Amino acid sequence: MAIIYEPKGRANEYCKLAVNLYKGCSHGCVYCYAPQATMTNRDEFYNNPVPRKNILELLKKECSSNCGNGQYVLLSFSSDPYQQINEKYGITREAIKLLKSANYRIVILTKGGGRAEKDFDILDKNDYIGATLTFLNKSDSLLWEPNAAPPEERIEMLIKAKQAGIGTWASLEPVIDPEQTLEIIRLTHEFVDIYKVGKLNYHPLEKTINWAKFAEDVKRELTRFQCRFYIKNDLRKYIQRTT
Repeated sequence: MAIIYEPKGRANEYCKLAVNLYKGCSHGCVYCYAPQATMTNRDEFYNNPVPRKNILELLKKECSSNCGNGQYVLLSFSSDPYQQINEKYGITREAIKLLKSANYRIVILTKGGGRAEKDFDILDKNDYIGATLTFLNKSDSLLWEPNAAPPEERIEMLIKAKQAGIGTWASLEPVIDPEQTLEIIRLTHEFVDIYKVGKLNYHPLEKTINWAKFAEDVKRELTRFQCRFYIKNDLRKYIQRTT
């Protein structure tokens, strides 16, 4: 199985290539799809994350035989590259070095907040670092994302990345509280280069949200601030129905 792989389905809307460095993730997000996608028991997934076996050796082998040709590679879909155990193993930094040596461009998505900042020195204007932003309210974040960095820390990380000359992006997915999502755009648009927006799926709360209204509201706000954005297919269909 290839270490640098092409994601399928909704994941492919984020990036055409990806690498997953860890099995499991200690952030413990209630809405996480990865345990089911990887056929892993949720308790095991959240409580016992580990590096993928021989991940750096295998990645080095692939990078030595492939040229990235400037393609983007996302870290990561089924885990967080800056979850707590990366402080022990440091795998993410080494993976970035290997990928960049093979002429890949890096796209990072994390809820790790300040833990990502130590690798800013090996990222540049051709790379992107992003944060999943679901809430501004810290108590909501603790309920849904109990072990992730607080929202304000993730936002501060994006500010620092922008100041360092690194591309920035925000994943507004899943949308759980539409009003908080809209407020996130208002607060962050000056230092976020691109937004990607997707709805909540596979959770009972999904049926309580007026997705058609939110889709129009979020498109309006993003357009008002002249943001670059991508609305994922599962949410875009509601805009199509109302135009």
